Parts: sequence; structure tokens; C-alpha cells
Amino acid sequence: MARKGKAVARVEEPEEASVATESPEEEAIQEGRCWYVIHTYSGYENKVKTNLEHRIQPMDAKDLIFQVVVPTEDEIEIRDGQRRTVARKIFPGYVLVQMIELREDDIDSSRAWFVVRNTPGVTGFVGSGTKPVPLEPAEVTKILRQMRVEAPKVKVGFVIGQSVRIVDGPFQDFVGQVDEIHLEKGKVKVLVSFFGRETPVELDFLQVERL
Repeated sequence: MARKGKAVARVEEPEEASVATESPEEEAIQEGRCWYVIHTYSGYENKVKTNLEHRIQPMDAKDLIFQVVVPTEDEIEIRDGQRRTVARKIFPGYVLVQMIELREDDIDSSRAWFVVRNTPGVTGFVGSGTKPVPLEPAEVTKILRQMRVEAPKVKVGFVIGQSVRIVDGPFQDFVGQVDEIHLEKGKVKVLVSFFGRETPVELDFLQVERL
């Protein structure tokens, strides 16, 4: 007789559930939390951020104040013939704070306001009169997206019509006038007087310097 084999049940592996990941901008917008803008002494933005973050835990405000952000964006600066990437403050003198919604006659709101307002370097909240006014979600999203731009902007030290000297390349030591600036390419077009006529020359930002 033929020996019957045991039937083996096939178990279907469950498909992994796809998890939708939120962008940092979407995560920053949460119900019950608002973004407020505080004014600081000029040049003290990062110091205020550090001071406030250090106050949250000892003052038992971690459930009241959630994030402190100094809005910056990367910028390529050309100085002394060298490129370097620096963090440029988008709103000098201002810091963003994500915290609970500030309401009148609310104990938690009063505590949160006190912690922020009495942080060294803070001069006040931005708002209507003495009442802090939160940013609209669309405004917050726009600022955070601006901070995440991958390609840094180039800070150019000259403007169209300005006289510059070429410091590198076949036209080195020639003096010309800026005719066009192409930030996205990092190029500048300079009109150079060559054999009695103006000739446009395209150069890298590093190849020219202001007079």
C-alpha cells in the first residue's frame, strides 16, 4: 500500500503594514501645541535657546514647553578666495518656541509664560499688545521647510554694475563690471574690456573679488 503523507498546512505570512512617516513639518504641528515667537537681544538667539532648554527640566516644564528653535539656513560664504558654509539666521533677534497654548486665567499657561519670559536674554513675546499670538501652522511649516533646503544659498559680496577684479584664470588681473549673477550655478558674468570692446566672460564666484 502507498503510504500517505501528512498534509502540511501552508501559513501565509502576514504582509508588513506600511507605516506612513510624517515629515518634520507635519510632526511639528500637533493638537494642543502652538508655536510662539520670542524676541531676544541681538546676537543672543543661540544663548537664549540654551538658557531656555536648561530651565525646562528643573522648573518642571517639560509638559509645557516642547521645542526651542533658532531658524537658520545654510549659506555659502566666499571670503578671501575661500568657500565656507555658515548657518545664517533667518530671523535675527527671534526664536521660535513650541509650547502649550497660552490662555488667560490658566495655571499651566501662566507657568509656561513665566519660564519663557524670565529666561535670560528674552525681551518678550511677539503678539498683539501684551498678549502673545501664536504662528499659523502654514507659517511654521514654511519656516521649517526653509531650514531643510538641501542646497545652501550662496552669499555674494558684489552686485550687478559693480567693478571687480579677476583673480584667477586666463583673464587674471583684468578689471571688469558685473553684468549678471547666477546664484544657482555659482557663476558671474563680467564685462571685460578686451581689444577696445567689452567682452562678456563667465566666471566662478571664486575667480573675482570686489575692488
